[in-house]
Amino acid sequence: MGSIKQFQVTFDCADPDRLARFWCEVLGYELPPSEGPASACVDPSGVGPRLYFQRVPEGKVVKNRVHLCVRAGTGLVGAERLAALEAESARLTALGAVQQRVLYADEENESCIVMQDIEGNEFCLD
Repeated sequence: MGSIKQFQVTFDCADPDRLARFWCEVLGYELPPSEGPASACVDPSGVGPRLYFQRVPEGKVVKNRVHLCVRAGTGLVGAERLAALEAESARLTALGAVQQRVLYADEENESCIVMQDIEGNEFCLD
């Protein structure tokens, strides 16, 4: 069996520096020294994956095939979970994110909120 590798998540985007700053605020990550035509965010604890942002000429045109889930309600259920997710949604909306829809709890799943970052990339608050 192979060894576990570290990985990074790479975003194609129009404005790498702006998007990196946004995601650093969302996750509590830090900006490392400038990396030229792209930017990155790193977890100051060294545990989470590095996020890398690279400039591309084309814009986003369809739904993401991969998205980040920001774990804002871990361990919470019901109304308490939904309140925590809504509070985080309000914080991120103030940073420029857009709330798309709330998926309410049912018999199988707890509530989550579908969001878009400042360049339209979908992510979830769960």
